[in-house]
Amino acid sequence: MSKTKNSKNLYTCQSCGAQTQQWQGKCTQCNSWNSFEQQGYGSKSEQVKPSLLSEIELAKVDRMRSGSDELDRVLGGGLVPGSVILIGGDPGIGKSTLLLQTMCHLSHELNAMYVTGEESLEQVRLRAEQIKLSNAKLGILAQTNLEKISAAIDQQKPNVLVIDSIQTIYSSEEASGIPGSVSQVKYATTTLVQKAKQNNIVTFLIGHVTKEGQLAGPRVLEHMVDTVLYFEGENDARFRVIRAIKNRFGAVNELGVFTMTDGGIRDVPNPSAIFLSGRQATPGGTIMVCWEGTRPLLVEVQSLVAESYGQQPRRVALGLDTNRLALILAVLQRHGGILLHQQDVYTNVVGGLKIQETASDLALIAALLSSHLHCAIPKDVAIFGEIGLSGEIRPVPHGQQRIQEAAKHGISHVIIPQANAKGLKVNGVKIQTVGTVKESVLVIKSLMKETAK
Repeated sequence: MSKTKNSKNLYTCQSCGAQTQQWQGKCTQCNSWNSFEQQGYGSKSEQVKPSLLSEIELAKVDRMRSGSDELDRVLGGGLVPGSVILIGGDPGIGKSTLLLQTMCHLSHELNAMYVTGEESLEQVRLRAEQIKLSNAKLGILAQTNLEKISAAIDQQKPNVLVIDSIQTIYSSEEASGIPGSVSQVKYATTTLVQKAKQNNIVTFLIGHVTKEGQLAGPRVLEHMVDTVLYFEGENDARFRVIRAIKNRFGAVNELGVFTMTDGGIRDVPNPSAIFLSGRQATPGGTIMVCWEGTRPLLVEVQSLVAESYGQQPRRVALGLDTNRLALILAVLQRHGGILLHQQDVYTNVVGGLKIQETASDLALIAALLSSHLHCAIPKDVAIFGEIGLSGEIRPVPHGQQRIQEAAKHGISHVIIPQANAKGLKVNGVKIQTVGTVKESVLVIKSLMKETAK
C-alpha cells in the first residue's frame, strides 16, 4: 500500500545552498543576509522492486572521439553518449575556445548544438574565425531561458550539446531566484541532465569559478554530473592543463596538457619534452618524475633559499602544497641537519603545473639543498620519493614506469626510495636508492660535488 507523506517546507540559502526548516535572516553557513527562500517538497512513496545485480544486462558503449587526444585521455577514452560533463576554470583560460573547437570537429559527423548565454551570435562567429573554424556546420543558439532551450533540444535532437554557461540559464516557470542563484542552477542542471540521459546527448556544462578556484554554486552540482573537469594555468602562461576531478567513465586526476596558439588550443602529445626543453643545470633546480592519472610526467621543480630580513621567514609554494613544504622543511631540519628556519623559501613547478602527489618530496629536498648550497645537480638526474615524518623515504607506485619515462628523455641517473628498487632494471639508467633523509642529503651533496668539479 502506498502512503502519502506530508509535504515539508524547506528554506534554501540562495548563496551557498544551506537548508533549514525555519526562515532565518542570516545564513549561519555563509553569513549572507536575507538569502533564504521557501521551497516546498511533496512526494508519494510507491512500491518498487529492486533488480538483481546478476540479471542486469550491460550494453556496449561506443565512445566518440572529440578531435583532441588530450581531451579524450582526460575523459577516459572519448565521449560517452548520455554523459554530462561539467568543466570549470578561470575566465579567459580557454574553456569556450576548446569546446568550440570540439563542437566544430564533431559537427562534421554529428548533430551538434552550442548554446551561449554570455555571447551574441556575432561574437561566437568572430571567435570561430580567429581559430579558422567559421565554416563548420555547428548550430549556435544565443539563449538563457531554460524552457526555450529545452524546446530547441526537442526540435533539433542534437547528439552533442554545450551550455555556456550553466550560471546564465534560468527557468521562468519552475524555479525562483535570479539567474545564477542556487535554485536556478540546480533546477537547470537537473533538467539538462534528464534530457541528456533520456536522449543520449553528450552534454558539456561550462561553470563559473570562485576566487578560490572552486566551481561557483552548490557542491551538489558536482554530484549531479558524470564528470568534473578543471582548467588550470595562468591566462598568460604558455600551457593549459585539464584535470579530471570526478569521472564515472575513466581515471580520476587524469591530466591533459594543451598550449594556446593564435589558431586556438592545441594538444601537447609529449608534455615531458616540452616541460624540460631548454633546461640547464642551475642551482635550485632538479627533475622530478610525477604520476598524473595514467601516465608519468617529467617536470622541473625549482627552489630559492634566501636570507630572511623579516620577523617571520616567508614560505611560498607555486604548484606545490604550502603545508607540504612546511612539513618537508621540518623533516629536513630534524633528520637531515639542514637549518632553514631563518631563510625565506620559494618553490615553483616549471610550466604552471600543480603537483598533488607526495612523490615530489624527495625532489623538493634536492632542490632546497641545491639552492641552499648554491650548487647545481646534474641535468641528467631525476628524483622521486615520499618523505615520512620519522625521516624515512617511503616507496611510491609505478616505479618502473617512472624510470622508463625518464630514460626516454635522456635521464641516465635516478634516485629513488629503497623499497622501490626490488626487481627494477632499466637499460642505460643508473638506479641509486636511499632509505632515509640523512642518507639522501649525503647522496645529493656528492652529486653536486661532481657537478662542481
